[in-house]
Amino acid sequence: MTHAERASRWARRFVLAGAAWLAVWQVAELAGTTRRAAVTLGLLGFVLHTVFGKAYALVPPYFDRDLATTRLMPVHLVCSVAGTLLLAGAASGVGRAVLPTPAVELLALAGAALWTVGVAVFLGTLGWTVRGNLLGGETGTGEVNAERRPVDRAANLAVPVAVGYLALGSYALLAAHAPLPTLLDGYAPRASHLLGAGFATLTLFAVGFRLLPRFLVAHPPRVLVTVVLPAGAIGPALLAVGLPAGPVFRLGAAAEAIAVIGFATALGVTFARSDRHRVGLDAVLVAVALGSLAAFLGLTFAVEPPTAELVTAHRRLNLLGFLGLAIVGASYQFYPPTVGSFRGASDRTALAVIGLVAGGLLVEVAGLLGGATYLVTGGRLAATLGATVHLGLLVALFRERFG
Repeated sequence: MTHAERASRWARRFVLAGAAWLAVWQVAELAGTTRRAAVTLGLLGFVLHTVFGKAYALVPPYFDRDLATTRLMPVHLVCSVAGTLLLAGAASGVGRAVLPTPAVELLALAGAALWTVGVAVFLGTLGWTVRGNLLGGETGTGEVNAERRPVDRAANLAVPVAVGYLALGSYALLAAHAPLPTLLDGYAPRASHLLGAGFATLTLFAVGFRLLPRFLVAHPPRVLVTVVLPAGAIGPALLAVGLPAGPVFRLGAAAEAIAVIGFATALGVTFARSDRHRVGLDAVLVAVALGSLAAFLGLTFAVEPPTAELVTAHRRLNLLGFLGLAIVGASYQFYPPTVGSFRGASDRTALAVIGLVAGGLLVEVAGLLGGATYLVTGGRLAATLGATVHLGLLVALFRERFG
């Protein structure tokens, strides 16, 4: 097996692990797990495992490099999966009910340590890979796409910032459970925003501006690229510092809303300029629309303190709607269901997944905002079904195509 084949295999395993965490997360939400456990399963488990896998595959060629080594990718995967499992277990109501407090704290410490080791492996591997091109001036963009180079360079510049957020957020996570100096006051949502808005979302902006226009064979408005990337780079820092309220938080909420809504607008314009509309790309369009709704809710938090239901709606719209459906859509673009020969290997199945997740989420949010518990339960049940079908579809595709 060649170096490239090993890298591709392990990248797929991260993607598959993310899909498995998506299904587990939806089941846990349906069962009524704690907020901290839900964030751990959704952000660390589903979103970040998938982002890790695609970053291993996409960042080196985008920086005109080959991945330095694949030897440590299994170490990263084992550490991140185990770390997520332990952190979620410690944060869940079951863990707290079954184990004494010292055991729960030890479980959380072990999980945070394993997660941090995995992140260190990731940072070391990518850092060594692009060490001669840290700012991404070399983009690997061929002459046939020479007109895309300004956008590609701008997108590459955002990647080191996103990686910095990953390092800070992972340290904050570890410091919350270990005898280490905390970032500010150790308030848990600071780490979540550094990892979610800082690393995952900014990476989505950077990779999206490089990848999606090529899939669509169209160009995004360059002025929006110059707005989205700086706003997406500064917004998470302001949010993390300013939480839970105050002028810094309001600035962060405004910057992040500008970035998300600007990205949605740029993608919408690019879609309008294109005649290539595939199911995966359509899912990304739905994702950015839901992300814009989440950003609007986030702006309301800056005006007045939110209710618990609003916080939950904001979290679900961001993690499952914006980042989640963007990941699902990208998965179907990279691994089209139609290439399979098994029953259900079709765009119709992919559309069913997207419909179940997006529709279920909207029903859930309506229930949260309207105080209708039965809508919340029904929406989460639909999203759980969609996540389960998505996992089964990827497993069958990977088994058939890659053995």
